[in-house]
Amino acid sequence: MRPFRKSSIVAAAALAIGVVSGVWAQGEWKAPADAKNTKNPLAAKKGDAKLLADAKKLAEQNCATCHGPSGKGDGPAAAALPPPKPADWTSKKLASETDGELFWKISNGRGAMPPWKHLPEEQRWALINYIRSLQPKS
Repeated sequence: MRPFRKSSIVAAAALAIGVVSGVWAQGEWKAPADAKNTKNPLAAKKGDAKLLADAKKLAEQNCATCHGPSGKGDGPAAAALPPPKPADWTSKKLASETDGELFWKISNGRGAMPPWKHLPEEQRWALINYIRSLQPKS
């Protein structure tokens, strides 16, 4: 018998959570209006190499299973998830959202996307800086 792969277990758990809760988010995911103007306290450190390296490790540990190693929403668990699929962090749509909107979404989750409020705020803001580093420069 072959051992389970970690990604298979994560995908099954995400699916089970959705089935048990009976709620899959539908439609466009919008943060509340007040979240839009929330300022990133680490905005001045967007190019900080150590901060980005630490945030990349955090993303690899917590996000890559669904969002993929390059943030395109194509992680191994993504295929098993019902819509909406994980966000593509490199997309123009996500790039158009404010840091405050992303912080709210990371903090609160929706559907298969768990809330990450258990992560310290500074780590959630650092993740946003990392996500921004993946987006094409215009």
